[in-house]
Amino acid sequence: MCVNFSMYRILLTILFSISLFAENLSDRLEVGMQAPEWIFKDANGKDFTMDSLDGKILKIDYMDPDKYQMNEPFNDELKKIVIVDSLISWDTFGGFGIVDCASTWIPDFLIRKIAGNKARKFDSTILFDYDGKLRTSWGLKKNSYNVIILDKDRVCRAIVRGKITDEKQKELIQLIIDLQNDM
Repeated sequence: MCVNFSMYRILLTILFSISLFAENLSDRLEVGMQAPEWIFKDANGKDFTMDSLDGKILKIDYMDPDKYQMNEPFNDELKKIVIVDSLISWDTFGGFGIVDCASTWIPDFLIRKIAGNKARKFDSTILFDYDGKLRTSWGLKKNSYNVIILDKDRVCRAIVRGKITDEKQKELIQLIIDLQNDM
């Protein structure tokens, strides 16, 4: 009788663990899904949400500060497309970075310094996710650099978890141009 009770407890523990795992996967952001709203603070302590850039196509860079250079080639090319080539307009497009502070050993003061330099380079807003909440809820890759493209209605149109290849870079830029042309 004790063996059956022990087996029953083990089975319940396994089922409970599976249900928790499945619940976390249900929030994972995928292409075609509406991105849930969130609130993070910028370097000045001001609250920032996706609504801060309401009605614009958004590029969200969610990164481990140790990996902040991983997708620099994509960011450099996108900046050129916006500023030099004028194929994408700041009137319809906006971008910002969210630093995954929970993925690193780097102290917060140094993260703010690195993020400040990046914000100036790309004329962008940098936000801070101190506990990795967005990474967990959206199923983003830890210790990496994630790029999310949302349309003006906050529907996810692309998500790259990790390094952007040259081919994917062209695809993402064309996607942003197409989304802008559809506005």
